[in-house]
Amino acid sequence: MGGETQAYGDGSTAVGALPGPLVSTDWLAARLGAPGLLVLDASVVAPGQVPDAAGGAHRGSGRRIEGARIFDIDGALSDHTVPVPHTMPDAARFAEEMRALGLNDADTVVVYDTVGIYSSARAWWMLRAMGFDRAAVLDGGLPAWTAAGLPVTEGAPEPAAGRGDFTARPRPGLLVGAGEVAEALADPEAAVLDARTRGRFEGTEPEPRAGLRGGHMPGAVSLPFGRLQDEGRMRAPDELRAAFAGAAGDRGRLYFSCGSGVTACVLALGAELAGYRDLTVYDGSWSEWGLPSADPADRPVATGPAPG
Repeated sequence: MGGETQAYGDGSTAVGALPGPLVSTDWLAARLGAPGLLVLDASVVAPGQVPDAAGGAHRGSGRRIEGARIFDIDGALSDHTVPVPHTMPDAARFAEEMRALGLNDADTVVVYDTVGIYSSARAWWMLRAMGFDRAAVLDGGLPAWTAAGLPVTEGAPEPAAGRGDFTARPRPGLLVGAGEVAEALADPEAAVLDARTRGRFEGTEPEPRAGLRGGHMPGAVSLPFGRLQDEGRMRAPDELRAAFAGAAGDRGRLYFSCGSGVTACVLALGAELAGYRDLTVYDGSWSEWGLPSADPADRPVATGPAPG
């Protein structure tokens, strides 16, 4: 039965089946330290903030769940050869970083961040895009963990005991570029949903990354990622279905965008929980589409109110 654990003679436990792409603090606390469970802190630096001593403004003061290792979206787990932040590294680089974290193909992963559910969903989606399905997001993240009175540690994380044997098996279509998104905008069966705030979508708030054009893709629909959450936790599936139906209507092919491909993955998580299955994340998101050097004919920008 999913969610059960198996006891060993030394008192340790093996992780049972994940209950879905989202797990509770109780679920994780009951299995923390079990063989085959890897906990990853996927916190990132907020746009416009300076990394702190812990490695990121979203990482608190080095606090983390015991045994957690750093899934560094700002660092090694982004492709720094392109001028757009947080883009997916190639399969070989991703596999190398996962092996260095000690991830094995047979393991189970729980990812969290120090905001609630912000960048943890990005790590979950990246693992899925590389063919790894035994991963889930901790509902409420580190704030929910500490609110439940569960212990945290401080200081540098311990290195992995050994290299893992993770194998990258890329899945085309889970992360796409501007060309595929332009096609989706013209497809009546698809909806492009923008996870940024309404003000950024309409162009009435400045972009946190300097130099980007303000506004949205013509034809995109505003669905700020915060609308899918209640105090850092994902809303119930029926509420999520209502939110997506309000934004996408009866369109079942969903594309997600945001500032840099991070909170777009919160929409992907919400859509998965709501029962949608044909899901795609625009990897470069507005950091690519909104570049001032972009050809307006290829990447047009609209401002002002729009449906959603």
